[in-house]
Amino acid sequence: MEEHHCCFYSKMLSRFSSISSFMLSLVIVLVVRVLYVMYQCGKPFPKGASRSFTTLIVLGSGGHTAEMLSLLSVLRMDRFTPRFYIAAATDHMSLHKARSFEHSLADKPVAKEASLQYTQIYRSREVGQSYVTSVWTTILATVHALWLMIRIRPQVILCNGPGTCIPLCVIAFLFKVVGIRWSSIFYVESVARVQKLSLSGLLLYKLRIADQFFVQWPQLQKNYPRAHYVGCLM
Repeated sequence: MEEHHCCFYSKMLSRFSSISSFMLSLVIVLVVRVLYVMYQCGKPFPKGASRSFTTLIVLGSGGHTAEMLSLLSVLRMDRFTPRFYIAAATDHMSLHKARSFEHSLADKPVAKEASLQYTQIYRSREVGQSYVTSVWTTILATVHALWLMIRIRPQVILCNGPGTCIPLCVIAFLFKVVGIRWSSIFYVESVARVQKLSLSGLLLYKLRIADQFFVQWPQLQKNYPRAHYVGCLM
């Protein structure tokens, strides 16, 4: 009987040791992969890269959309096509402004209507919503963001502060880690942020999720040295 128990415990210990070794190896691989992704982030596109990039543009209320469209107006739009505009489900004005912006480019050979899409995404939490119900809406918003990222598979993500960009950027970073898709994230902090970053900007900066991080005030760059000062873009 004692020999039977010893054999049983020996097998359990061996199985536990194997599982522990597997989990440790998996953690090491993930840590190495995360470090590799963080090292590669921000590097220029390699020579011979595509002449145009599938681009996801995140819009937001409160001036974010106006700033983003101002930024787009100085870019070579033929390099950023097809374009997918995304705004919160309750933000209809931003997508309307995006359509007007694209119509203003109609006389330029930059993009066909078929290469433009306008999409809405669920918010994690609405203003005034209780924290209890926001648990469900956060799960729903995350699943929706994951579905959008799988469907769009962007090569470039442009964002400038709205909270809706956070789940999209986090998922894009995780896609890099697991090797699904490499999306370059370009974050431009709002011109309204002079001394401190917005919450969205702070998260992307501290977690090193953004490939390139731009600010529009020199004193802000001094406080966050990894950011690039580009002057006022408005």
